[in-house]
Amino acid sequence: MSRVLIIGCGGVAGVAITKCCGVSDVFSEICIASRTKSKCDALAKKLRPNTQTVITTAQVNADNKEEVIDLIRSYKPELVMNIALPYQDLVIMEACLECKVNYLDTANYEPEDTEDPKWREIYEKRCKEKGFSAYFDYSWQWAYAKKFEDAGTTALLGSGFDPGVTQAYCAYAKKHIFDEIDTIDILDCNGGDHGYPFATNFNPEINLREVSAPGSYWENGHWVEIPAMSIKREYNFDQVGKKDMYLLHHEEIESLAKNVPEVKRIRFFMTFGESYLTHMRCLEDVGMLSTVPVKYEGVEIVPIQFLKALLPDPAELGPRTKGKTNIGCIFTGRKDGKEKSWYIYNVCDHQECYREVGSQAISYTTGVPAMCGALMLLTKKWNKPGVFTVEEFDPDPFIEALDKYGLPKNICEDPVTVE
Repeated sequence: MSRVLIIGCGGVAGVAITKCCGVSDVFSEICIASRTKSKCDALAKKLRPNTQTVITTAQVNADNKEEVIDLIRSYKPELVMNIALPYQDLVIMEACLECKVNYLDTANYEPEDTEDPKWREIYEKRCKEKGFSAYFDYSWQWAYAKKFEDAGTTALLGSGFDPGVTQAYCAYAKKHIFDEIDTIDILDCNGGDHGYPFATNFNPEINLREVSAPGSYWENGHWVEIPAMSIKREYNFDQVGKKDMYLLHHEEIESLAKNVPEVKRIRFFMTFGESYLTHMRCLEDVGMLSTVPVKYEGVEIVPIQFLKALLPDPAELGPRTKGKTNIGCIFTGRKDGKEKSWYIYNVCDHQECYREVGSQAISYTTGVPAMCGALMLLTKKWNKPGVFTVEEFDPDPFIEALDKYGLPKNICEDPVTVE
């Protein structure tokens, strides 16, 4: 019996909240909070007739630490699930520290205004220290580890699919399948079709910034950085077929390099169609992906935020998206002195997700692990103070929960590996 505050009410949050309401014996009370309370009220109204979970709602500006602190103190949750924007991670973490309450999110922090002079100074220093350039990395949040440890509370970072489930697959492979892991290739394939000329499957601002950034991977103890979208491979995905995929920077590479120290190479690939890439390149060329404010007819606007307002809302893609996702990890390494390779992955059907929770599979594959991560913390199956990523805990109960609540794993021995 637990009380949980959930900040956010977009597509991913909607899935996570719906799934929480299906486990009322653990999530006995939840408060849904966002900047737009009417969205919270509408979701609560929809869910209440079919759950024993007591649902309340609240308005909160997650950019304002004092507002978040006031809400936490008034509601008194055991856990705060941050399913808002990555820009707000640090504010919500600091509020949780102030109130000594556990914290969970689905994606690591990145600054909103990447052209702010103060941020640029920090960014350039970190790029030099780390050997790669990325707007998003774990160092911002890892800096809070001692504070959470001293407070006796836990911060679980990146409890989505990638990051999140992919790291649990790595911990599972390390625990059950390999004595040593040499290489990890994380593959994220979305074989869905929403019918629009151009749309993103999650927050457009976050998605487009991530894809247009330089790529990077870990090899032989250091980072290798490449121009954006410059490494392309084709892979034949189970239940999806052949797709082009591109090497990107992704945050879980950073934590896996630290927590699986013997690994020689870690890469992350994501599939994209040529139409998506053509649209994105055009938008980048004309400045629509910029975070620098511009004046238009006396009004200051941020181009990428204006673009976000024009594009289809990812939370509304569910009814028209068909096809499947295939996301997982290919491992090579050794067991008992013998070379072996495994592919651990999940296949998720967009239409099945929509029938169950009214959402497409991209939101589903992030929202379900958020609920499962919260389940681990609330049931004390994961219970140690500090700041952690998923692979630092026992993967077994988490993967069992994923199997039970909608994201079952598949295992392929001796898969085709990526060159």
